[in-house]
Amino acid sequence: MTRLISGVVLVGAALAAILFLPLVALRALAAGVAAMAAHEYLSITVPQSGPRRPVMAVIVAFVCWVTAGTVVPSLFGIVALTLAWLGYSVLFANQRIHDAASEIVATVYIGVPLGMLVAGQVLAGWQATLVLMGTVVVSDSAQYYTGRAFGRRPLAPAISPKKTIEGAIGGVVFGIVFMIVAGHYVFPLLGVAARAAVGAVVVVLGILGDLFESGLKRAAGVKDSSSLIPGHGGVLDRIDALLFAIPAFYFMLVRSTV
Repeated sequence: MTRLISGVVLVGAALAAILFLPLVALRALAAGVAAMAAHEYLSITVPQSGPRRPVMAVIVAFVCWVTAGTVVPSLFGIVALTLAWLGYSVLFANQRIHDAASEIVATVYIGVPLGMLVAGQVLAGWQATLVLMGTVVVSDSAQYYTGRAFGRRPLAPAISPKKTIEGAIGGVVFGIVFMIVAGHYVFPLLGVAARAAVGAVVVVLGILGDLFESGLKRAAGVKDSSSLIPGHGGVLDRIDALLFAIPAFYFMLVRSTV
């Protein structure tokens, strides 16, 4: 019951934010979510980071905010900031290269995709955001139920023993169907084959995103990224599939609006 109540509250809050928040507030919300997810990510990957963790969470939030706006940082700027952070971390903060690299990955893994989610809504409206999130949610639910009903062969036993190939196939099929049907009303110029291709890419990337976070947690020996959301774990646990799916969907939106 706790999981159900939390899920309903999460869905309601997400819908309210997507439908009613002005752009500035939506960017601020995305940046806040990015900061919380980054804090959880760092607690898993670099648990000894200590006071550096909130600093990195703020940096990830800033990257999200900038990515969501009209001012996109240049590739040179991103590379320069990355090298500066790595240099400072390794040379002056006595961080191991592995830990410093894990920290900076949070900007690309969390900050950029969540910023793109807001930027995509600016490009194509809240309908596009709901189609993306709906595809991921439908796929995730289909993976669970088809996996329970027909699952026999493990998909990635070393990372997530409960996930099955049959469940993944079910998730791909139902996710594609959802994108074909819902995408018809949001992207009327895209044919069935194109919408199916977009749905397949979104779903497959979502599955990879889920497995990626599962791999992080398994390496750290934890079940959830945090206990922030009763019955659901942490923020990162709820958005792991979206983080991988958002960039591909965003670039599709950019191409379709050119």
